Amino acid sequence: MTFQPHLFHPRVLAPNPEARRPILQILEAALAAVDPHQAVAAHLKRQDGLLQVGEGRYALDDYRRLLVLGAGKAGAPMAQAVESILGDRIAQGLVVVKEGYAAPTERVTLVEAGHPVPDERGVAAGRRVLALAQDAGPDDLALVLISGGGSALLVAPAPGLTLADLQAMNRLLLACGATIQEINTLRKHCSAVKGGQLARALYPATAITLVLSDVVGSPLDVIASGPTVPDPSTWADAWAVVERYGLADKLPPAVVTRLLTGLRGEIPDTPKPGDPIFEKVRTLIVGENRVAALAALAEARKLGYSSLLLTTFLEGEAREVGGFLAALGKEVQASGHPLTPPACLVLGGESTVTLGQSPGKGGRNQEAALAAALALEGTAGIHVACLATDGTDGPTDGAGGLVDGSTLARGRALGLDGEAHLRRHDAYPFLEAVGDLLVTGPTRTNVNDLLLVLVEEK
Repeated sequence: MTFQPHLFHPRVLAPNPEARRPILQILEAALAAVDPHQAVAAHLKRQDGLLQVGEGRYALDDYRRLLVLGAGKAGAPMAQAVESILGDRIAQGLVVVKEGYAAPTERVTLVEAGHPVPDERGVAAGRRVLALAQDAGPDDLALVLISGGGSALLVAPAPGLTLADLQAMNRLLLACGATIQEINTLRKHCSAVKGGQLARALYPATAITLVLSDVVGSPLDVIASGPTVPDPSTWADAWAVVERYGLADKLPPAVVTRLLTGLRGEIPDTPKPGDPIFEKVRTLIVGENRVAALAALAEARKLGYSSLLLTTFLEGEAREVGGFLAALGKEVQASGHPLTPPACLVLGGESTVTLGQSPGKGGRNQEAALAAALALEGTAGIHVACLATDGTDGPTDGAGGLVDGSTLARGRALGLDGEAHLRRHDAYPFLEAVGDLLVTGPTRTNVNDLLLVLVEEK
């Protein structure tokens, strides 16, 4: 049976259907492997009054109430999975999801909010989540569902800060090329819920946090800014980010004042490792980029490609990542190293984009794909796919790009200059026009980016 993509817009097949079907099939297999509902169900078991979470066991009758809290793009299917296992025991629940990412639930309320820049809905939801947490007692059990996007969705401005302050800070951080670790260091120190502070609010209740990771290497304190885990970062670390990117004169004055006040030791820092508030908190990663990458590897092999997972730690400027991907494909084609064609190289991670003045429309994966297309111009038999697994690449409805050596020529035939689009960070309209824009809609999962280099036999 011929593969027909159900997640990807069929237009992306148009430029070269036979060559592109395997790529889309591999990407769909990867996304299926990190389905949040299945990921939670695989780690959450209930039998004879016992709840088993990984290696931990909890007697449900020992608890007065079961609460469900959380935030992230995968919050809806994660909440549905919890309901399918524990629905009759859930007393109350609230999970914040990105606008358009909600789904039907019975016991857990889903609230939509803004992403990647927080909005008033996120602030209202943050207040409600904090209130539920603070109401939890020593005989309550809380399930906390965390996934990518939680930093922007779960919002509780620290004393002295406003939503406008956080919005301005987020825009600056997203545009300056800072890593997600650096961005979240500032977010944690300007919040009343991030950086272990949700755990502080829940204490002395028992808490289980289930995490779908969207951060390279899955550091728990960085994913959604680690609301229920110890925060190793300090006021000094936060101020170092400000200095590194020259933000002191650009950030809202209230943010600068708070950071400097903390630096002087006049405001308590976020909860650190060893704090007793974490004694009754257990955290478990239920899905991450490596799971998706290994599924892509398996599917590629099933389709007859010699395949290799190179890394799930790929980072760097998006246009440089794109050039690197193209270089990998050329090496395989020219020398048969590290694989002999037909071959598929799989990479995972997350790049960044440093925006200039008046940037266009696009995202990191679209930019990497367009950069790869520039490096591949005129080359036959090499395809590069760059996919944001959540289906949203940057502030667009595109999920990434799928390009080859004909991409630039097809754009040129439409009067488009690929190099100019790349210079002004405007990959979206170029890729859309030539049929190389990957569009999925919300996937309701989020485990970083997945990148493929497919090299056909000559």
